[in-house]
Amino acid sequence: MRSIAWVTDSTSTIDPAFAKDNHIYIVPLRLILGQDAYREGIDISAEAFYEKMKDEPKVSSSQPPIGEFIELYEALKVKYDDIIAIHCSSELSGTLNSSMQAAEIAEVPVIGIDSQAGAYPVREMIISGIHWHRQGDTVQVIKEKIQSMVQNMSFYLIPASLHRLHSSGRVSGTQLLLSNLLRIHLLLRFDEGKVIVEEKIRTFKKAKQRMLDLMKLDIEKIKKVCIMHANNVTEAEEIQNEISGAHPALKTEIMTFIPVAGIHAGEGTIAMAWIKHHPAYS
Repeated sequence: MRSIAWVTDSTSTIDPAFAKDNHIYIVPLRLILGQDAYREGIDISAEAFYEKMKDEPKVSSSQPPIGEFIELYEALKVKYDDIIAIHCSSELSGTLNSSMQAAEIAEVPVIGIDSQAGAYPVREMIISGIHWHRQGDTVQVIKEKIQSMVQNMSFYLIPASLHRLHSSGRVSGTQLLLSNLLRIHLLLRFDEGKVIVEEKIRTFKKAKQRMLDLMKLDIEKIKKVCIMHANNVTEAEEIQNEISGAHPALKTEIMTFIPVAGIHAGEGTIAMAWIKHHPAYS
């Protein structure tokens, strides 16, 4: 069996211990709070980041330096037969592009996959890929199966702060003004890597219910749903209890939202993601 190294970034939410045991190499994004920069998941946890973000108006993020990818690929090319890189959406970050440029500089062939998202779906893609590798699938077959997962992924979020979305260019000034005047909540959706406005809803309760209704449309095709929160675990637990009560066979997981998402959507943001079952990746 050919050996595979998995390269990803810190938006994948992969547990470091699991990564170490499964040939996964995580390159961290940078989180910037005022004058301080942190490596996501290494220098600061998601929970600690959200606490610090409360008191710091200047918050941003940046992709990993290309030099870190070059150094990593130089080390991996002598240890593994194949390398698969799965990164956060190329529409929202230059991380995948930097990773592929670094592979060229290091003169190592790398199969690059755009997850068109981040967080829970990326983690599931990597875990599934490892499973298929153990079953004996080739890297090309694994790539095709993961790309099928990308196409069958659903990811919705209700941002807590439209001001942060506006400052990052994710929502227009007109939408911000109207939402503030009418107290409208936006239900956002990942669409081919971009974050778009799915619906504008008058109350948070109705926005949350709409997100649950969208999940129910896929209920026969999913086995698990992940509820993500930006320092809003109480709301996440309420959603989990509602899902478990209505659909006891459906597995649920609560995950602290990656800080990069919290920077743009604000503390208190709630999200849900799931991947529809497909024969291509069974």
